[in-house]
Amino acid sequence: MIEEKYMRRAIELARKGSGAVNPNPLVGAVIVRDGRVLGEGWHERYGQLHAERNAIAHAKEAGEDLRGSSIYVTLEPCCHYGKTPPCTEAILEEGISRVIVGSDDPNPRVAGKGFQILREQGVEVVPHFLKEECDALNGVFFHYIRTQTPYVAMKYAMTLDGKIACHTGDSRWVTGKTAREHVHRLRNHFTGIMAGIGTVLADDPMLNCRLEGGRDPVRIIADSRLRIPLDSRLVQTAGNQRLIVACLEEADPDKMAFLKEAGAEMITLPATDRGVIDLTVLMKELGARKIDGILLEGGGRLNESFLRAGLVNHVYCYLAPKMFGGEDARTPVEGTGLDLAADAWTFRRTGMMELGEDMLIEFDRS
Repeated sequence: MIEEKYMRRAIELARKGSGAVNPNPLVGAVIVRDGRVLGEGWHERYGQLHAERNAIAHAKEAGEDLRGSSIYVTLEPCCHYGKTPPCTEAILEEGISRVIVGSDDPNPRVAGKGFQILREQGVEVVPHFLKEECDALNGVFFHYIRTQTPYVAMKYAMTLDGKIACHTGDSRWVTGKTAREHVHRLRNHFTGIMAGIGTVLADDPMLNCRLEGGRDPVRIIADSRLRIPLDSRLVQTAGNQRLIVACLEEADPDKMAFLKEAGAEMITLPATDRGVIDLTVLMKELGARKIDGILLEGGGRLNESFLRAGLVNHVYCYLAPKMFGGEDARTPVEGTGLDLAADAWTFRRTGMMELGEDMLIEFDRS
């Protein structure tokens, strides 16, 4: 079906904005008339033109008259003034007569109003076209706009026997180069990356993105007792790559002052009945700082805490064709665990792909 081809092209264009538009959504647009593409565009960077206006600009640069054309757009056109003018206004000004849309926009400032404005002006609106595929672009945005808290994706790499490291703590490398490169694409995609203090003490990580032209995520460290070493690579680079350290309210004030001087942002939080930071409160704090999504590379104990708090939205499980063995070897989810199999945290599989010799299996929370 030719119309599916145009919308899939819009989806392909939308993905080009990954890592550059947060906390805005990924959106692509294609303008067509009589089987000929007149213009294409995507939301390229936060604060800049939206996909529809970029597609219109592209077409006008080529001298195209857009009257009577159709526009395929992955998300409902906006109808309010923000950092840019409304896209509905541009569609009407150019005389585009048909708008084919994939996803509804849950933003209360849009949420059906874009469709209504277009229809009232005589534009044909075709909603929910390839909706499932378009919705898949913006799980992070949809969650954030509805809850004002970050979408959390747990990521781990494990062996066939479920180990993320040997009993010595060595984990270089569980997976191969192709899978590790994919992880850096995730780091580019998500606004934040989060780890626990155990990971920091064991690995002294940078938690950056090593893709050429990629964006470093905001580093967030869950450190209840404020044990982060002042000479760690995270602290030493806090002036160049954003670092947030979350700790308990009673943590050492002198160390907090030093970390702030080094460039880190501090979030102090109340303790739960388990004596650790309250992750639900932390998510609200991070959401208020416009962190819409977090890649959780936390280690087994932090992973368990997020699961117990009901905060995991997605799982990226990298599976390597090898085994480490050892009853003391680390696993993706540690801590006490559950007492009953019937109480298991459950997920539904949403995707699988081969990455060299490894597999990536993705799951959504069910």
